[in-house]
Amino acid sequence: MKEYILITGASSGIGYHMAIQLAEKEKNLILVARSEEKLKVLQEELTSLYPISVYYIVKDLSKEDNAIALYNEVQEKNLLVAALVNNAGVGGYGEFINTSLEEELKMIDLNISSLVALNKLFAKDMVERKSGRIMNIASLMSFLPLPYYSVYSATKAFVLAFTETLAAELEGTGVVVTALCPGPIDTGFNTKEMMTTNVLKTNKPVHPEVVADAGVKLLLYGKGKKIVGSMNWFISNLPRVTPDFLMMKIKKHLASQR
Repeated sequence: MKEYILITGASSGIGYHMAIQLAEKEKNLILVARSEEKLKVLQEELTSLYPISVYYIVKDLSKEDNAIALYNEVQEKNLLVAALVNNAGVGGYGEFINTSLEEELKMIDLNISSLVALNKLFAKDMVERKSGRIMNIASLMSFLPLPYYSVYSATKAFVLAFTETLAAELEGTGVVVTALCPGPIDTGFNTKEMMTTNVLKTNKPVHPEVVADAGVKLLLYGKGKKIVGSMNWFISNLPRVTPDFLMMKIKKHLASQR
């Protein structure tokens, strides 16, 4: 039976470049995103270049019910998911009292609720087979939550904590759960407001292909968590050696618009 790697948020950014790099390694893929047009183009491109099978499934995972529907559709198609990449996510920037409650609740559903659902459903199958790998996309903000990114930072702190504790629970089952923690990435994720903050002046966004390369290696061969980039590793460790009151002042300055 063919094995597949399922990637959410596969139509752009990290997910898109991971799909290309995994296809180069002749891995069969299930691509998930909201845009059928983009998924279809990517499917046709990858199957024309590599001897692999590629399915795509259109789902908006900001509605948690669609995560369960995605799992059910994979089961109905009788596709064996050997590895899962929970990449779909969204962010936001601004003063919390002025940002959209509706958009932030959708963010929580996408970044947390759907991710938890997919982990639970696919991990059960993997444990039964005694084999499988899951990679959840966390963030530098999992370690360094920033003002003006309050809800996004909290969702990514959750992702890292959830991933590390789930990995511990599943140790010895044959299922490996990892967390990829990138810093700023040069994608459409960054709004004009984000691009004028001190943090993006200090820590320049990198191309998503660089992050995808680290993600592919972690997914296929790694364990634990991977912070992408030496600068991000340094920044992630600042809270360990900096008093809380001073650290928050630093973080507020970094997150402010210059």
